[in-house]
Amino acid sequence: MRRTVLGLVKASHPEPALAVTVVAGLLALGVGHDPAGVATVAASVLASQLAVGWSNDLLDAGRDALVGRADKPVVTGTVSRRALTVGTVVAAVACPALASTTNPAAAACLTVALLSALLYNWPLKSSPVSVLPYAVSFGALPAFVVLALPGAPTPPGWLVAAGALLGAGAHFANVLPDLTDDARTGVRGLPHRLGATGSAAAAAALLLAATVALALGPAGPPSWAGLAAIVAAALVPPLSWYVGRRAARAGGRHPAAFRAVLLIAVVDVVLLVASGRVV
Repeated sequence: MRRTVLGLVKASHPEPALAVTVVAGLLALGVGHDPAGVATVAASVLASQLAVGWSNDLLDAGRDALVGRADKPVVTGTVSRRALTVGTVVAAVACPALASTTNPAAAACLTVALLSALLYNWPLKSSPVSVLPYAVSFGALPAFVVLALPGAPTPPGWLVAAGALLGAGAHFANVLPDLTDDARTGVRGLPHRLGATGSAAAAAALLLAATVALALGPAGPPSWAGLAAIVAAALVPPLSWYVGRRAARAGGRHPAAFRAVLLIAVVDVVLLVASGRVV
C-alpha cells in the first residue's frame, strides 16, 4: 500500500502539480479570497493537477516502457495502471465538485481548464496544435481564481492573457528534455516540429511576454519589482536552456528549462500578490 501511494505521488508529476497549486493559492490570496476561499481554490486546482498527471502517465505507459523511462513509476512497477485509472477518475470528479462550492461560473471555468488539459494528454499531444490546450488551461486558471470570488467578478483580460502566454511557454519548455524519446515513439507535437532551438526560443519569448503582461497590465506605472521580473524573464530561460543542453550532451536528462518556467511563474504571482491590482 505504501509503495502504491509513493508511486501515485511520483506519477502525479509532483513538481509542476505543487507549483501550479501554490501559484493558484497565492493568486487567490492576492485577489482577496478569505482563508476558506484560498483553501477551496487550492484544493480544486490540486485535484485538476492530479487528474492530468495521472492520466498522462497512464496514457504514456507504453511509450515510456519502450524508451526505458526508469523515472516513471508505472514502468518500474511501483504503481499499477489500475491504480492510475482509479486515481484519475476520482481526481477528475473531485475537481469540478470542489470548484462548484464557489459558484457555477468559476466551476465551469475550471472544468474547461481540466478538459483542455486532458485533451492534450489525448489526442492533441501529437498534433500541430499541441500548444493550444496549455494556453487554454493556463489562461482559464487565473480566470477561475477571480471568478471564484463572491459575486464572480470579471477577470481582467491582461491576467488571462498572461496565464495563456505562461502556459504556452511551459509547453515548449516542458517538452525540451523529452524531444529525443518522443521522436522514437512517434510523438509529433508543435515543439517537435520546431526542434530544440525553435522550442527554446518560443519558450523564452512566451515567458517574457507573460511577464511583460503582468508587469504592465495593471493600471498605473509598473513597479520596480515588475521591471526586475521582466529582466529575470529575459535572462533565466536562455541560461536554463543552456544548462539543459550541456546535460543532454553528457547523456543526462535535465529539466532545467521547465524548472525555469516554474520559477518565473512563482515570481510573476508574487509580483501580482505584492501589487494588489488584479481586481
